[in-house]
Amino acid sequence: MDDPARSGKGLPRLRAIMERLRDPERGCPWDVEQDFASIAPYTIEEAYEVADAIEREAWDELEGELGDLLLQVVYHAQMAREADLFDFDSVAERVAQKMWDRHPHVFGDESNAKSAQQQVADWEAAKAKERRGRTLDGVALGLPALMRAEKLQKRAARVGFDWGEAGPVLDKIAEEAAEVAQAATPEERQEEVGDLLFTVVNLARHLEVDPEAALRTANAKFQRRFDAVEDGLAAAGRRPREATLDEMDALWNAARAAEKAGQS
Repeated sequence: MDDPARSGKGLPRLRAIMERLRDPERGCPWDVEQDFASIAPYTIEEAYEVADAIEREAWDELEGELGDLLLQVVYHAQMAREADLFDFDSVAERVAQKMWDRHPHVFGDESNAKSAQQQVADWEAAKAKERRGRTLDGVALGLPALMRAEKLQKRAARVGFDWGEAGPVLDKIAEEAAEVAQAATPEERQEEVGDLLFTVVNLARHLEVDPEAALRTANAKFQRRFDAVEDGLAAAGRRPREATLDEMDALWNAARAAEKAGQS
């Protein structure tokens, strides 16, 4: 008999491999021990690795990263099948039906002569109709805090709880920064810094900037410039811990100037 884990192709082979890995008698002990909660962090990590490959335009890596992310879906679906909750086919059918229902301008009788902006608005309206309960219900707790802040604000904005422009948000940032400076205890500082970060996300939203992407770009820029600082010190036979802040700051400014010159 053909073994689909060996001779199959594509998705059927991947599902057969996962089923074998989870087999209590002949599977992998580590895989057998896992559950939804233990696998969830890997799912999040793999999604970020996909985003990282796209951000770097590392197209040679993207295929593998997408495969790793697909494996996570197959893993969760296999565990759900074992628990008689659902299976991979029902997952695929559910999202297929959702796409069908939310695109009446493609699959139904509605006109396709809509702008992308109007289609986004229709999509959000369909999602809101499907939801029940309070406005902010359903914004996943497991999202990164920056991303969740933006989603909470967008939900509130849909019902009118929002500033109409960026100006008042800038004023609010100044107010929150002053409250950070006045905070006296660790608990107060944490709360006030959180308020400041939340307001900065609000500013990004009003400026139509993706805060997650903006921070990723800032992280990459910081790493590039600090690498240049280390390279400059290494050329002199030194390490960062052996240099003064003024010396490192001078190398940082040189790296910054070189980047800006290269961009002009």
